[in-house]
Order: sequence, then structure tokens, then C-alpha cells
Amino acid sequence: MQQVQAFWTTLDTKRRLMLAGVGVGAFAVIMFIAQLGMQPAKALLYAGLEEAAAGDVIQALEARNVAYEVRGDAIYVPAPQRDELRLMLASSGLPANSHTGYELLDSLTGFGTTSQMFDAAYWRAKEGELARTIVASPHLRSARVHISQGVNGVFRRDIAPTASVSVTTSGGALSAEQARALRFLVASAVPAMTPQDVSVIDGANGLVLGPDDATQPAAQSADRARGLRRNVERLLEAHVGPGRSVVELSLDMVTDRETITERRIDPETRVAIRADTEETRMTSSDSRAQGVTVASNLPDGDAADDAGAAENTETQTRQSTNYDMSETLREIERAPGSIRRMTVAVLIDGIEEEQPDGTLAWRPRDAEELAALRTLVASAVGYDEARGDVITLQSLRFEPTTALGTEARSGLFANTALDMMTLLRWGFLLAVLAIFILFVLKPILRAARSEGRRDDRFALDAPLLPEGGDLERFDGGLAGQAAEDDGREDPVARLRRLIEERQDESAQLLRHWMDDRKEPS
Repeated sequence: MQQVQAFWTTLDTKRRLMLAGVGVGAFAVIMFIAQLGMQPAKALLYAGLEEAAAGDVIQALEARNVAYEVRGDAIYVPAPQRDELRLMLASSGLPANSHTGYELLDSLTGFGTTSQMFDAAYWRAKEGELARTIVASPHLRSARVHISQGVNGVFRRDIAPTASVSVTTSGGALSAEQARALRFLVASAVPAMTPQDVSVIDGANGLVLGPDDATQPAAQSADRARGLRRNVERLLEAHVGPGRSVVELSLDMVTDRETITERRIDPETRVAIRADTEETRMTSSDSRAQGVTVASNLPDGDAADDAGAAENTETQTRQSTNYDMSETLREIERAPGSIRRMTVAVLIDGIEEEQPDGTLAWRPRDAEELAALRTLVASAVGYDEARGDVITLQSLRFEPTTALGTEARSGLFANTALDMMTLLRWGFLLAVLAIFILFVLKPILRAARSEGRRDDRFALDAPLLPEGGDLERFDGGLAGQAAEDDGREDPVARLRRLIEERQDESAQLLRHWMDDRKEPS
């Protein structure tokens, strides 16, 4: 501190002002660099928004005095405030992203709204609600839904609706499982719509599932094979350990759709379905009388004789029974997806045993162990010998594989919040500060110090003889000044010039030398 104070006293007003300006500039640079270093990192708030929705978000951020940065179609905010800002914007209904749901129907009134206008608004609201539900998935960034109901006419009824879904994923392609899930979501929300009527389109990779569904059996085969292989690997890893077994499974599946209608009539079995009985009865009589005579009028005449009378009665019964044969009607529809044949190949590593000499020797697994593992595999995949399934299980030696990449280890900054970009920014700022100090601030201070010493040495009003008249101190100072001189002037010539300029002091110096030399005698 004393050296700094002594150095400050040797400077004049001009140099003090210059040094103060340099100090203020250095302080301003250091503060600017520190402010850049302490500035929080930017984090992605929203990306892929439409222009109107992005403008609403920016207006909300400006109203809350939040620093933001726009990079293309992405909006970045300070990382510590990102989650809080998302919740605050969500409470305000932002970003809208053009997905207007059933609130669109609130603006409709009974005056001036026709049935066509209401139907159009209803289906638009339905599409917006479905798009909202789809975008709620973390793997999807945006979605659009289009529903077609067709045009109803006098001769066109029972029109099947169709729909198309266009999505943009956050990363990677849309899988077949996700596409089928979107199909069922849309088909379940629209009456009289089937999943086959919905087409799913990935904005980056094209059509995923179309109305023909020609690739659906293949996708189902791959999914089913993947699930069965995962089940077998889980069983084997529990016994032989992870990474010591390889399972390959192939499925030959039925891809044809078949409909069988069977009608069977059994003549041995009959059922009475109707019985009719009809009975007819007819009665007739004949008196066989002769003509009227005198005898017929007498009491004992022919009129009292009835021996010639005749009577006829006829009864007829008819019975009708209707029988129907036993009939069985069966309709069978075989959809694609059933397994026609399955083959399973399993490769298992052997066992390494330690020998008496300390070395490790490999040997295959026992036949009993392989048989037990084959039984487990057959049960896991649903083995059917009548179907022609084949299971091959072998125990062979695995070749050692080298690890790719570097092993992940916990380091000093493993659990800290510093990322690579923050470290690079801090390193750049420190490098700039070091360059400023070494190549700007230090040369200025060195030049000011050298100029101050040079002016002190060449000042005409500076005493040539040190205070107190000490000759040794004067000689040492003279030698030091000569050594500090950069060779611009000869020390002898400089001494002569000083003697000529300061004759009184030179005479006093010579008198002092003479007195010092007389004292020892």
C-alpha cells in the first residue's frame, strides 16, 4: 500500500487523470464481462407456433417485463423462469395455436344462424377438441384434424364419415402403435366412423396408416414378434444373465381375410310346425212313398206303412301336419393376423469354469439344462407342434465384444446445473478479461510509470545531490539512473550536461568530495 501511495505522489495531475480514466475503463469492462457471465442461460419456451399465437405470447411476456429472445420460430426465455412462465401463460389460455374447441359454439346465437352454419361450427369445434387432445401427448408438437361428413342429398343417405390426422412429432418418426392410437381416438369421437376410415399422416415421413391398411398385418406381425421375443429374453436373462443369450423369432402370419357361411340341414330331425284337422259330416233320408190313393187315406191303408223309408249318414275327417327340417346356419369371418407357423432360434453362451491351474475353460451347457430352457421357451411363445412350429436352442461360445464409445462416469460437475455452453461462455469471458489486462491495462500502467520516472530524472528542478549530502547514495542513484537509461544518451555526456546546467550544485559536490578526502588524513 505504501508503494502504491509513493507511486501516486510521484505522478502529476495529467498522469493521475489518465490513470484514473484507465481504472474506470477497466472497471467498466470487468463489470460488463461479469454481467455477461452472470446472465442466466436461455431455455426454449415454445417453438413451432403460428404467427398469431406467437404474437400473443410475446405480448404477454412484454406485459410481465420478461426478457425474451426470438430465434426463428422459437421463443427463448431465462431458464429459471421457463416453468413458471409456462404455467402463467397456460392460465391465460396461451398459446392458443389455432385449436379452438367447443367454446366456438358460445358465439352462436339463434338469430341469423342457419343449420348449415351450426353444423360447420360444430365440426370445426370437434376438430379443435381432437387436435387439443392429440397435442397433449409429449411426443407430438402440433396436430391438425379434418373430418369429412359428405353432402347429404335426397338419394344419398347413410354416408360414412372419413377423417385425416396430420401430426408433427417432437423428434423421430411416428410409430405404428401411436398411429393406431390416433385412429381409435378419432373414430371413437365421431359417430358411424370406423378406425379404417381414418388416415394418419406424419408431417416429416409421409403416410403412416391409410384407408387400405395394406401394411397393417405386417406391422401387427412385427409387434407380436417383438413382444414374444421380449418375453423369452426376460426368462433367459433370469437364468443365464443379461447379454448372454440371443433370441430371434419369426412369424408366418395369415394375411388373407376370409368369410365362411355354412348352412346345414339334418333330414333325420324334423319338427312339426303346423297341424290342421278338418271333419265333414253329411246326413240324408228317403221315405220311398208312392202316389196318393184311396187306400192311403184309409186308416189301415198304405199311408200308415213306413217300411219303405231310408236314411244315410256320411262323416269325413282330414288332418294335415307340416314338418320342417332342422337347419344350422353359421358364418365365420377369419381376419388376417393369425399365426400360420412360428420359428424360434435361441443362442445361449456356455459356462466358464476355473481349472486347477487357475485358467478359465469354456464348456457348453448340459443337455438337461438346455431341455429345461427349451420347455420354458415353448411355453412362453405358445409352441404348437401340429402347426409346424420349430424351436432351435443351442449353447455356443460368445465372442467378446468391445464397448463402443466411452463409459459414463460420475465426475466433479455431474450433479451440478452447469452445462457445456455455460462453461464455454465463462471460459471465453475469462480469456477476454485476461487479454485486456495483459495487453491493454498492463502496458498503459508500465508506460505511465516509465514516463514518470524519466521525467523525474530529467527534471531541471530536481536536486542533483541527495538530501543529506550522502555521496554513496548519490553514486548509487547515479548508477541506477544510468542502468535504467535505455541507451538513448551516453552517461558521461549526460553528466557533463548536468554539470553545465547546475554549476552551483556541481561546485558544492566537488567541495563535498574534497572535504571527505581530507577527513581520513
